[in-house]
Formats: sequence, C-alpha cells, structure tokens
Amino acid sequence: MSGGSAFDKIKRAAAGNSEKVGQGVDKLKNFAKRKTGGKYDEKIDKAGDSATGYLTGEQDRKSDQDRDQGGQGGSGDTRG
Repeated sequence: MSGGSAFDKIKRAAAGNSEKVGQGVDKLKNFAKRKTGGKYDEKIDKAGDSATGYLTGEQDRKSDQDRDQGGQGGSGDTRG
C-alpha cells in the first residue's frame, strides 16, 4: 500500500487534529464510564489518555525526549 498502512494514515490525520481526537476520546471515556457504573473509571482514564497520546503522536515525542535526556522510559532499571 502506497504511503503506509491505513492505520498509519489515520495516525497522521489524527496528529494534525489532536484537539478533535482528544474530544472524541473524552466522549468515549465518558460513555464507557456510564456503562460500567464508575467501577473502572481509573482504568478507562488511563487507557483513554494512552490512546490519545498514541494517536496524536505525543507518546512518541515523549519517548524521544526521555531517550534524549537519558530517561529510563518507565522501566525503573538503573543498571548500566
């Protein structure tokens, strides 16, 4: 497929519309919270935030910054 996979194309479009992506994910999070009666709110928020970061490319930029600054990328392993 020319220009990457369909998912890559979606990610590029989402990166250019991060505000709308965030709004859409927020709506989905609220829907899921209502359907689960608040039982899984923390997990829903975490998953929604991860999805927003992934789709808008913010997660990639954060990983690059962590690498550039010698960050541990969440592994917590300080062995060298």
